[in-house]
Amino acid sequence: MTTFDPATFAAHWRAAWNAHDLDAVLAHFHDDVTFTSPVAASLLPETGGVIRGKAALRAYWEEGLRRIPDLHFTIEAVFAGIDTLVIQYINQKGVSVSEVLVFDAGLVREGHGTYPTDIDNPAGATG
Repeated sequence: MTTFDPATFAAHWRAAWNAHDLDAVLAHFHDDVTFTSPVAASLLPETGGVIRGKAALRAYWEEGLRRIPDLHFTIEAVFAGIDTLVIQYINQKGVSVSEVLVFDAGLVREGHGTYPTDIDNPAGATG
């Protein structure tokens, strides 16, 4: 069961990302975290979109911040489940994105960046 306040976590998550403070973002993640994202697949094709371990996640996000210096998130909604949190936000491009976070012992064990698809062309990501 989630043992933290989802709204507070999401506010800290947003503040850390908007400050580009990777130490603060990564403080919430297990050392052996797995993170998936189609953006990771495009930035680091050799990963197939799957990042394993906190060190690799840091490297991926450092590269992302280098390539997207104006990165900024505005939270639209927060959804809480059993050991799961979904943060729906608008990124600097105006695209609505959802990050799905699965917790274990209070830290994120799995994360999944999810992006909208064209409903008429499900294979075509727009984000």
